[in-house]
Amino acid sequence: MDETGNDAGSGKSGKVGNALPYNTGINAAGRFISFEGIDRSGKSTQAALLAAALGERAMLVREPGGTSLAERIRAMLKDPTIPMTDRAEALLFAAARADLVERVIKPAITDGKIVIADRYVDSSFAYQGAARGLGREHIHRLNDWATDGLMPDLTLLIEIDPERAVERGAEIDDRFEAEGLRFQRAIAEAYDELATGDPNRIQRIDGDREPENVAEDVALHVAALIGEGAFA
Repeated sequence: MDETGNDAGSGKSGKVGNALPYNTGINAAGRFISFEGIDRSGKSTQAALLAAALGERAMLVREPGGTSLAERIRAMLKDPTIPMTDRAEALLFAAARADLVERVIKPAITDGKIVIADRYVDSSFAYQGAARGLGREHIHRLNDWATDGLMPDLTLLIEIDPERAVERGAEIDDRFEAEGLRFQRAIAEAYDELATGDPNRIQRIDGDREPENVAEDVALHVAALIGEGAFA
């Protein structure tokens, strides 16, 4: 499963806007990097490869997940047999994220760790804000409160054509992958809009290549943030 890890007024515009404000006041030594992409983009593989390359200073987390509460929420969100409204889905993601940020991400950054998140708030903008049609303003306010405004220093968007991603296979018991190609296209369009609106934070990487080639581009962007000497 990938996603398990949507405008004011009508709330159905399907648009996404600029990311939340940065919160860089935790610890200059710590860093926060997130990976984003549609299902089967290869972002989880790249997050794991980066964590391995950075060694002991890195902490890899996934969304939703990373705490006992968030893992239970993940199981509910993943299960397509559990009826769930779009608004409830967005609230569950925010609840899992709030627990992960408070219990794991913030303390790790304070301790000087490089936190690598396999998905973060941009996923909610893309999946619930756009693809589910809940609207950017609602998702923005919800996640701003849930995370206390914490945003990554760098977000790596692993891009791949949705048709090509489908060829990689899908989890038939995954709520989001079961939505089909049209849903993935809407998510890809939302990510494109997010990256266009925040080009300093969100860096695009072509994911339709061998993992090692993608990892080379990931390393270049990360080295620009933390320095080549940080790699193990």
